[in-house]
Formats: sequence, C-alpha cells, structure tokens
Amino acid sequence: QVQLVESGGGLVQPGGSLRLSCAASGSAFSFYVLGWYRQAPGKQREFVAHITSGGITNYADSVKGRFTISSDNAKNTVHLQMNNLKPEDTAVYYCNEGLYWGQGTQVTVSS
Repeated sequence: QVQLVESGGGLVQPGGSLRLSCAASGSAFSFYVLGWYRQAPGKQREFVAHITSGGITNYADSVKGRFTISSDNAKNTVHLQMNNLKPEDTAVYYCNEGLYWGQGTQVTVSS
C-alpha cells in the first residue's frame, strides 16, 4: 500500500508563488513516475507535471515556464514550485503515483 500526502496549498494573490510537496510512503516504496494533477470546480482533473526517478520532467503547456517539479529520491518526496500564479490555477492539486492518489491540497489564486 502506498500513501501520498500533499501539503503546501493555500491562498495567494495573482503573481504570487506557492510550493507544494508530496510525501510518498509504503512498504519498499520506490517510484518511477510521480506526478501532479489538478481539478478546478466543474472541470475534469487535468495533468500538471510529472517527474521520473531518473529526473526526466514533463509539464502541461499551461504551466510551462511557471511551474517546476523536483524530487528528493532519498526522501520519496516531490515538490511543485509554482510561480507567477494566475486565477485559472485555482484548483485542488493531487499527487499521483500509478494507481495511487493523495487527498489533495487546495490552491486558491485571488486578489
């Protein structure tokens, strides 16, 4: 069983920054791909970014140049640095590894 716990969400003004973290745990856990998804009210969950255990990253076009995903493999933790946030980034952000999802953390961008 894998547990994913997100943290770091909150309320921020447009143009501001937030850093999300996802701590993964479970017996003999080692990830291949850890990703972030988000779901805004009334919309489907969408891909944001992912990183492989080898450090290869991929981003949705909507966040390229503003978000950066990184990992600490020794701690099984993945971070999402979000800069220049926009109101349309408002959503619940979920960490994902294969079939497993975290509980989500709310990000609200509003003045």
